[in-house]
Amino acid sequence: MLTKGTRILLTACILSSIVFLSGCGQKAAATQPNTGEKVNVVFWDENAGPDRTPYYEVLIKKFEAQNPNIHVEYVGLPKKSAKQKIDTAIAANDLPDVSGIQTSWIADFAARKVLLDLDPMFDKWSEKEKISPSIIQSNRDMVLDKKLYQIPNTMNMEILWYRPDWFKEAGVKAPENWDEFFDAAEKMTDKEKNRYGFTIRGGDGAAIQLPRMMFAYSGYTDFFDENGKCRINDPKHIEFVKKYLALYKTFTPKSDVTNGYKEMVTAFDTGAVAMVQHNIGSYSEQKKSMKPEQYAPLILPKTADGKMIQEGGNTIGYGIYNTSKHPEEAWKFISFLCSQESQSYWNQSIGQIPTHLDSLKEPWAKELPHMQLAFKVLSDPNLRFYQPPMYLPEYRSILDQTGDPGIQAVMIGKKTVEEFLNEWAATFEKSKQKYDAYIAGKK
Repeated sequence: MLTKGTRILLTACILSSIVFLSGCGQKAAATQPNTGEKVNVVFWDENAGPDRTPYYEVLIKKFEAQNPNIHVEYVGLPKKSAKQKIDTAIAANDLPDVSGIQTSWIADFAARKVLLDLDPMFDKWSEKEKISPSIIQSNRDMVLDKKLYQIPNTMNMEILWYRPDWFKEAGVKAPENWDEFFDAAEKMTDKEKNRYGFTIRGGDGAAIQLPRMMFAYSGYTDFFDENGKCRINDPKHIEFVKKYLALYKTFTPKSDVTNGYKEMVTAFDTGAVAMVQHNIGSYSEQKKSMKPEQYAPLILPKTADGKMIQEGGNTIGYGIYNTSKHPEEAWKFISFLCSQESQSYWNQSIGQIPTHLDSLKEPWAKELPHMQLAFKVLSDPNLRFYQPPMYLPEYRSILDQTGDPGIQAVMIGKKTVEEFLNEWAATFEKSKQKYDAYIAGKK
């Protein structure tokens, strides 16, 4: 049994050991680097697929190498269901930090107050002056408060892709105006060879593409007239849609009524059709499937008085959700994606137009035929832009829920062109009236 003196001595030794060890621990902690845990930034790609996702993988790897304290968690969403998945996440308050934001979503998301105002971070960004000012202003104009909720890294241009080899063989001129377009659709149809002159997008996304052709035909630049009447059912547009949808099954494939983007582009890539309406972004599909002499870009046909009409706001970019716990790291990521180097890599890979002015000056952009076409169009004094009402919170749903089924109804003979366009115009007008009433109430 220990004596009292021994117990006191032993206790003192133990306490001394604890103090010594504690000191050693403090000293060790002070000398070892404290790197901390990596910040996880969740990124939802709203248009994932084999023709785009691999390029994001390269960019993310490079970003993480430059920012070792940040990990980017990539989640790919199919384009067809992306908006629905994000809407579900908004309702569940379970959003990512960052996602790709289609331009037509900006007004809707801003009205629902789910996006972070990027102005404070954008104002401090060293490359802010290099992002096309007109595109940035266009984004601001889409929302009531004129704040910046999306930084665009790519822009698009609606064009026709055509088969120059077939046109040359048939002795048909590549169309420059609408009369030549309809003539070419007829002359390039050879049913014995199972070839059609054109393909119409009648399935998912049809209502996105049709107005671009309608306004290119009519030459209008305002979606609503001064009295708030929608231009969709203007006599010029009725005239055009009658001619355009009359091509179906005669000079276009029967399957067009349900064809979306992939089916439409596949018809062109596999040699079933001579012309297809899409945008510069499908260049990567053509490049993979066809020889260089088999495809070439054309501007949309000019109006009767020589104007070229393009849709305004045709950009895609990135936004940060206001539920993000890591907004600074999220901004680092999207500003990296919008930088000159990243934009050049991304746009060169997928074949779209950079919004970064320095990227547009690089040699690669001057070497590609569709980029040369874009530069030509953008510098032409006859170029005009029509502005779709993307500021309407219901804009995209009107395209999807009224436009797509309405186009199909006309193609299968269930509705007349007039019935469809009148209905579509009325839906837009009703939405605008609600929006205008809301604006008036805010003043």
